[in-house]
Amino acid sequence: MLESSRPRVGVVLANLGTPDAPTPSAVRRYLREFLSDPRVIEVPRLIWWMILNLFILPFRPRRVAALYASIWENGDSPMRRILQEQTRLLQGELAVSFPDDGIRVMPAMTYGNPALGAVMDQLKAEGIERVVVLPLFPQYSATSTAAAYDVLSRWLARQRNLPAITVIKDYYCHPLYVAALAASVREHRERHGAAERLLFSFHGIPESYAQKGDPYPDRCRATAAAVAAALQLPADAWACSFQSRFGRQPWVQPYTDVLLEEWAKSGVASVQVACPAFSADCLETLEEIAEENRENFLHAGGKHYEYIPALNTRPDHIALLLSLVQPHLDAHLRT
Repeated sequence: MLESSRPRVGVVLANLGTPDAPTPSAVRRYLREFLSDPRVIEVPRLIWWMILNLFILPFRPRRVAALYASIWENGDSPMRRILQEQTRLLQGELAVSFPDDGIRVMPAMTYGNPALGAVMDQLKAEGIERVVVLPLFPQYSATSTAAAYDVLSRWLARQRNLPAITVIKDYYCHPLYVAALAASVREHRERHGAAERLLFSFHGIPESYAQKGDPYPDRCRATAAAVAAALQLPADAWACSFQSRFGRQPWVQPYTDVLLEEWAKSGVASVQVACPAFSADCLETLEEIAEENRENFLHAGGKHYEYIPALNTRPDHIALLLSLVQPHLDAHLRT
């Protein structure tokens, strides 16, 4: 391959991660890696090692594997399949925007495969020394975005010839992101009608993490408020909540499941739920939100419950990703 035809810049789209298969052994490997990260679990290491290895990993993988099996399609998890398609679509857009410049787009995961460190190895092997990394977490959190930074830091510590790396921190109120979310809600309502309430449900974090300075909850609330404003929703027609709490310590509130139950018991008959923190549908959205919380809402007296899919491979989502990386590619290509 001639030097001029080699990719000059790499773009990495990084999501959280997923098991390699919907089996207890694969789920156990994934959970061990994920839950061993001190960014995710801030508990003294010895105590957490005992909890993880004696109480969680021996029992939880079988139940979680069954849930993964219920959403597994075409031999892969939704998150990885969607990430690969997002990568392909962004590669196509960049070929149009930068027709004379070689830009290589690759998918990566903080945990599991394709592993972020291995992707960086591949870019290095291809001779790419300038990389833009976009963690697909719209709202920065130390539990997600910073964990991807940590993987990059560990990879960089092993290198002698360091590449130039740009990491995009987040995009929680980017105009194209807000517009895409609003459009997804609007289009869903055009097809199915509007519900009495719209709930923006975000993955939760322990309250203590926020008290220590994690800006994630405030960023989530800002996203929800921006989308509600774009949709011109009155204050009593929407809310912001947090899902997926784990353990006994208090998490950021209001809790999604509790709020939905309160709404149902107070006479709210219909809700629609969107999960703006997820750039791709996954176990948490497709099972916990779309199924488990639906059953909880209906059981508490609600009548109609709908989940609005994540942005996934929507054209306006790919346009957002292009807008996020393009200025950094311009800068790299000028030097």
